[in-house]
Amino acid sequence: MLDEMDMDDRAKTLLKALVERYIADGQPVGSRTLSKVFDLSPATIRNVMADLEDLGLIHSPHTSAGRVPTPRGYRMFVDSLLTARPYELSPDLRIEDCLPAAEPGRAVTAAATLLSNLSQFAGVVLTPKRTQVFRHIEFIRLSDRRVLLIIVTPNGDVQNRILFVSREYSEAELLEASNFFNRQFSGKSFHAVRQALADELASLRTDISRLMQQAVDAGLDSPDTDDEAVVISGEGKLLGVSEMTADMDRLRRLFQLFEQKTDLLHLLDVSSRAQGVQIYIGGDSRLVPLEDVSVITAPYGVDGQVIGTLGVIGPSRMAYDRVIPIVDITARMLSNALGQAAS
Repeated sequence: MLDEMDMDDRAKTLLKALVERYIADGQPVGSRTLSKVFDLSPATIRNVMADLEDLGLIHSPHTSAGRVPTPRGYRMFVDSLLTARPYELSPDLRIEDCLPAAEPGRAVTAAATLLSNLSQFAGVVLTPKRTQVFRHIEFIRLSDRRVLLIIVTPNGDVQNRILFVSREYSEAELLEASNFFNRQFSGKSFHAVRQALADELASLRTDISRLMQQAVDAGLDSPDTDDEAVVISGEGKLLGVSEMTADMDRLRRLFQLFEQKTDLLHLLDVSSRAQGVQIYIGGDSRLVPLEDVSVITAPYGVDGQVIGTLGVIGPSRMAYDRVIPIVDITARMLSNALGQAAS
């Protein structure tokens, strides 16, 4: 049984050329086409292609003599044979206009649109978990039994919660609680704060400790829904991709993925724990539930802390050398915009 490790340079070069030609033209690639590129006879190329087919890297569509990449072939191409070219934004495209640092929420939404417009596929952004990490909190007295909790996240997002308290707190007590919270826990998640509360608050009065616990519970009680957690832009652009519309059942399942978002959330959450650009190819990665669909992702963050993921969803027959840099540069741009908002 042949193995990818046994492939010689000629086989790898032919596979690379076949994938690139198929991505460019969308038509099965035959031996005669490749013989015009390489100084090899069609018979020699047919033999190499037969080996590639035995390896499961290419296959022949129903009625064509040519070959197209399989998900495994795409995987080898992007992992071992692809050279991504640098992507330069148009001089007319101003970062501050595309991703407004003064409005973090709009910057996240705009990033999805920018990804879609640059790639001509669907852009997707996993928004920052609203209660993941906080930079600063403040308690403000509203009435005898109501306290406003203001949470400022590392990306500059401001969230408000109203706490219904068991007794009246003075301004001095609320300031004491705010100062302690920020001094001890700034930059941590509310989950981490909850774990540390028992030890850290032992020196404070019980009633102040109770207020702190309410703040943690409110911080953990995020109102986010799946619809708010994922921003998708440009799904309609996939209707212009021939291989997407050729199979209406697959297209229907793809739009169900956009609508339900559960699998998409899982994929983006997994990729947020990886470093750099990640490429998921349907039929090759269990995280992408559809064949002939690829997802390219990259994490974004503030001050070295990953707070979300963004990416492009499109056909497996996409120009990876162009889309990978688009995803990478957009992640960097969004990180810079949110970093400015947090400073």
